Amino acid sequence: MAVLYAREGADVAIVYLPEEESDAQETKGAVEGEGRRCLLLPGDVTQSEFCRQAVERTVKEYGKLDVLVNNAAFQMRQEGLPDITDEQLEKTFRTIIFGYFYMARAALAYLKSGGCIVNCGSITGLEGNKTLIDYAATKGAIHAFTKSLAQNLIEKGIRVNCVAPGPVWTPFIPTSGPPEQTAEHGQKSPMGRPAQPEEVAPAFVFFASDADSSYITGEVLTLLGGETTAA
Repeated sequence: MAVLYAREGADVAIVYLPEEESDAQETKGAVEGEGRRCLLLPGDVTQSEFCRQAVERTVKEYGKLDVLVNNAAFQMRQEGLPDITDEQLEKTFRTIIFGYFYMARAALAYLKSGGCIVNCGSITGLEGNKTLIDYAATKGAIHAFTKSLAQNLIEKGIRVNCVAPGPVWTPFIPTSGPPEQTAEHGQKSPMGRPAQPEEVAPAFVFFASDADSSYITGEVLTLLGGETTAA
C-alpha cells in the first residue's frame, strides 16, 4: 500500500510496532525509491494517546493529512469460544476496532473536505470463521463502523470506505495458527491460492482517489479470488 500510494505522488507515514523496525525501514526505502517521503511512527494503536501523537506528528511533518488507512490487526486461531482468554479477546478488540476508532478520531481533527478514510475489513466479517471468532467479530464491527462513519461525515465531504479481502499471504499468517493451517492458507478459494499484498493494495489507492471513487462512500469492497457468495 505504502509503495503504491507513493507511486501516485503521496508522502506516507507508517505506524508500526517497535519490533517491526526492520520491516518499516525496508518499506521506507521502497517509498523513498519512488521519490516520496516516508515518516516512521513506531508505537501501539491500542493506546489512544499514541494515535493522537502519530496524527499530529504526520501533520507537523507534511503540513496536512489527506488519507487515513486503518490496517492494524491481531488474530489467533482457537478451536472454540472457551479457548479465547480474556487477554486474547482484549488484545484483538483493542488492536483492531479500538485502534481504528482512535486513529479515525485523531485524524478527523485535520481531515478536510475531499479527504478520506479507508479501513481494512475481512471476509470473516461477512461470513464468519469458526476458529477466528473474536477476530471475525471485530471485522464485522469495522464494516458497520465504516458505513456509520460514512453517513456521519458525508456532509463534511469526507468519504469512508472499506476493503474486505479474503485470504492474503503476509507474515501475519504464520503467527496466527499451526503450520498445517498456514500451509493450506487460501487453497480453498476458487483461484486455489491466497492473494499477494500487491493484488490488494490497488483497492486502497482506488478508494483514496477522488478522481476514481468520488461517488463512493460507505462501501465494503470484497477481494475474494473468485468467491461470489459474500454479501
